[in-house]
Amino acid sequence: MLIIIGALVLARVKYEGGDWYNNPSILPNLAKEINKRTTIKVEEREAVVTLDGEELFNYPFIFLTGHGKIQLSPKEIENLRKYLTQGGFLYADDDYGMDKHFRKIITQVFPGLKLVELPFTHPIYHSFYDFNYLPKIHKHKGLPPKGYGLFYFNRLVVFYTYETNISDGWADPWVHNDPKEKREEAFKFGVNIVVYALMEND
Repeated sequence: MLIIIGALVLARVKYEGGDWYNNPSILPNLAKEINKRTTIKVEEREAVVTLDGEELFNYPFIFLTGHGKIQLSPKEIENLRKYLTQGGFLYADDDYGMDKHFRKIITQVFPGLKLVELPFTHPIYHSFYDFNYLPKIHKHKGLPPKGYGLFYFNRLVVFYTYETNISDGWADPWVHNDPKEKREEAFKFGVNIVVYALMEND
């Protein structure tokens, strides 16, 4: 189990092959909203972490996004598996074009396990705010938004949102010019994800 000492720091995964760094305001903005809305103490910055070292285990919550390709070395795949099986939580948000690459990586991390669509009764939809739907912030291909989970011994270790772009709703308002209502939905659901991840790690 990973132990949180002091304020929580949200960490972004750095990887080869794609723009892992896009929208640098999203995690700091989400951290500010978590501090406003909950009793959880979060540092209002993001950490950047690679998957091949021990530093990864300092962060109970890691976030991955980007457009297109994701390349992980065998060492990164092995270390990510170790991190997730020892209490870590990964939230991945498809930022258009990432889907097939992310699914391939997850299959390498956990051969034999599959991402499954979570029902709206799952606790991640109700951990702080109540949702009976998954917010859709950007159109992408115009498909319905989907929330997938990967379970390891009945513990949700990966949450993956597809055709939603929830994390874009956390960006500074002028980045995407999203309506206030969409940004509010995105922040509320972001709070749910982090609260759930910490509950799982408790």
